Amino acid sequence: MTQASHHTGTGSAQTDRLLEMYRRMRRIRRFEERASDLYKATEIPGFLHLSIGQEASAVGACWPLGPRDGITSTHRGHGHVLAKGLDSASMMAELMGKEAGTCHGRGGSMHIADPGLGIYGANGIVGAGLPIAAGVATAAKLRAAGDVVVAFFGDGAVAQGMFHEAVNLAAVWDLPVVFLCENNHYSEFSPEAEQHRAPLSARAAGYGIEYQHVDGNDVLAVAQTMTGIVARLRAGGGPVLLEAETYRWHGHYEGDPERYRPAEEVAAAKERDPLLVARRQLDAAAADAVDEEIDKEIEAAIDWARSLPEPAPETLHDYVSAPRVPIPEPAPLPADAEIFRSMDAVRLALEHELAADPSVFVAGIDVGAGGNVFGLTRGLAQAFPGRVRDTPISESAVVGTAVGAAMAGMKPVVEIMYMDFIGVCLDMLLNQAAKLRFMTGGRASMPLVVRTQFGAGRSSGSQHSQSLEAILAHIPGLTVVMPSNPADTYGLLRAAIQDPNPVVFVENRLQYGLKGPRPPADHLIPLGKAKVVREGTDITLVSWSRMVQDAVAAAELLAGEGISVEVIDLRTISPLDRETVLASLAKTNRLVIAHEAVRDFGVGAELAAMAVDEGFWHLDAPVTRVAPPSVPAPYAPSLERVWLPSRDTIAETLRRIAAV
Repeated sequence: MTQASHHTGTGSAQTDRLLEMYRRMRRIRRFEERASDLYKATEIPGFLHLSIGQEASAVGACWPLGPRDGITSTHRGHGHVLAKGLDSASMMAELMGKEAGTCHGRGGSMHIADPGLGIYGANGIVGAGLPIAAGVATAAKLRAAGDVVVAFFGDGAVAQGMFHEAVNLAAVWDLPVVFLCENNHYSEFSPEAEQHRAPLSARAAGYGIEYQHVDGNDVLAVAQTMTGIVARLRAGGGPVLLEAETYRWHGHYEGDPERYRPAEEVAAAKERDPLLVARRQLDAAAADAVDEEIDKEIEAAIDWARSLPEPAPETLHDYVSAPRVPIPEPAPLPADAEIFRSMDAVRLALEHELAADPSVFVAGIDVGAGGNVFGLTRGLAQAFPGRVRDTPISESAVVGTAVGAAMAGMKPVVEIMYMDFIGVCLDMLLNQAAKLRFMTGGRASMPLVVRTQFGAGRSSGSQHSQSLEAILAHIPGLTVVMPSNPADTYGLLRAAIQDPNPVVFVENRLQYGLKGPRPPADHLIPLGKAKVVREGTDITLVSWSRMVQDAVAAAELLAGEGISVEVIDLRTISPLDRETVLASLAKTNRLVIAHEAVRDFGVGAELAAMAVDEGFWHLDAPVTRVAPPSVPAPYAPSLERVWLPSRDTIAETLRRIAAV
């Protein structure tokens, strides 16, 4: 396409459009110029990555988008969110860390978001917006309302695994998403030629999706190209990879000494200033008037932001988690209740929530046609077409899709096949799902569930046996649930799906065949509440997941020896039910903790610290943990038997503590 053909339709309408595009670019330029000044004057406290020189790609890309369409952004995202319609005043207040900022001063420059405007977040992690965009696009596709998503990323993000996973998933699912690379030819300090060997056109061909290229400094060219792409996506087209070539004038961050590129290169790039390119086609007086208008707007925004208070210290804990609807503890199940298995509990809970709430969908590796590697979701894909979705083997894309879809109003339930694989997608849990509500000052909603399973004892080896709940429980904002029986599995999973917070739901695969009483269909278990599963007076024994069965068996063994053990099933690891544990400790004056995760730095250590802090004056004996040594799970049965606690090793510890 020639330069001239980009600019067909001249006349007053075209001039008016270009003048409005110029206004939006000028707003971005002036906002960032003044932000640079304020950073140097220490009025902006945090990191600042400016996009001066890249205004045309932001404005042109957002030009054909409506309020329901979405974008995801980058750490260099001021231009994107301003172009999508966020106001400059609340943004300036956010950069200054003020309570009235876009995200109440919790996000700063790199984390601005407003899902109400279709802005699903700038992001401090390179490439992280791409899987999230796939999630927003999944929500759009499931709603079939013709909405589209634009995922902005820089050329440096192409080296991230999240780029591959997101683009591949979008291609496989035929999602309405534009992956827009703002190629400014530098990955932080490194020139593009040192980072990649294949052009984006070749990469797009490898994924089987359309590729287009545009002059990223020509706002009319970007807008016209994007208008055509967006129209095709609204009509049902699949993902497109668009490369907009541009250049950033400032360093990677404010304060960057920029020793990696010559000043002549920057000066040459400024000859293609997007604002100058646009001004050449505008009346100078009209453009000058826009400049004056925007200058006044930005100065007013700065004056307003300066006058505002910072967040009050007592609001430190705000926005970490959404308030939970209270759920009462259900009545005990009748003795003659029908018997079912834990694996049935998982399937029935998913089936119930899929039927009850159209915003719920299930996704994961082989959860659809294959019915899950353990058969837990068998039949659900047929019962709920399009809402039980197979994914590629791409854990970051799977969880990232959940994050984006949750922010877009869905309630995703995604599966990570083994808990050991959490490490593959940890960023999406650690930096996205757990933090986005907080970093956006409550603007981001995050009702999602990540189901996974673990279980040692069957020679699964070191990469398929790990109990990693301590890692997850250490992340503020995540809820971690580990049921110990079929009825709790059903009630806790349903509660997790209905909960407004991100929940990691951890099943023990050795319990899938465990039988127990089947609860009524409306059965719910409150999250964050432990349960005393056996009353006792001499020792408190705390456990969770499958180890609860061994704990109860050990307590029954000791009952015959005259030692009364109270057993507590935590059920939820985080948030921790401190009250139930401390109340039991006040009664028994002794505490033993048994868990399947390795002993060092675990949840047992947290419970022990709580006991010697808040429960110190009740203690009549040392707090003791029964857990595997700090050794990876062994494969050989002879070693695994020694490594894993059992009823007998728990009972031995209880006897020792009872004798103190």
